[in-house]
Amino acid sequence: MVCREGCEYSFKHKIVMQKNLILIGGGGHCKSVIDVAESAGYNILGILDLSENVGKQIFDYSVIGTDEDISNYVGKAEFVITVGFIRNPAIRIALYDKIIESGGKLATIVASTAYVSKYATLGKGTVIMHNAFVNAGAQIGDNCIINTLTNIEHDVRIGQHCHISTGAMVNGDCTIGEKVFIGSQAVLSNSITVGEEIIVSAGAFVYENISVKGLYYGNPARLKEILK
Repeated sequence: MVCREGCEYSFKHKIVMQKNLILIGGGGHCKSVIDVAESAGYNILGILDLSENVGKQIFDYSVIGTDEDISNYVGKAEFVITVGFIRNPAIRIALYDKIIESGGKLATIVASTAYVSKYATLGKGTVIMHNAFVNAGAQIGDNCIINTLTNIEHDVRIGQHCHISTGAMVNGDCTIGEKVFIGSQAVLSNSITVGEEIIVSAGAFVYENISVKGLYYGNPARLKEILK
């Protein structure tokens, strides 16, 4: 696996050299990422969230500030965005841009139970969750969520700011544009192209290329709602 920004990951020993980490976003997805980051050997310094949540605990970790405090931790820790994304990735994108503009480094995190081929490429800020599988030749962009039990097959290309949800199956040679959500247990047949800003609902089967920005569901997947 090639990690952009030179992340240090050993496939032989499944160990990430311990680095400090700041999580941004304190909701349910944060809890899942805490578990993944711990399994990957990161030292979590704390969480940045809404101002009204400062001082609260999420598991063993404190909310130590808001996103206005990102610059205080540049050079002291890497960052990962732990705000979830189902219909709209706008918050994740805004936080990503803020980290970059502040000079911060986004962590690329792979769960200890995940498999990522050494011939795959992962973008900065992307998290590979427990028991996910990323096969040879796959290219995954920045700030993506590859969720629990997802299968990304050979030579798949995934754009920036995507969420491939739990148990989804993306078969070989598929291309997925930016800002796409693929729902739980959805299936993309081989060599499918999915355009940008598309939502594929849970359990949908995609047999043909889809390009119109909208919500797709069913078997076969059909456009049900055009998104503005």
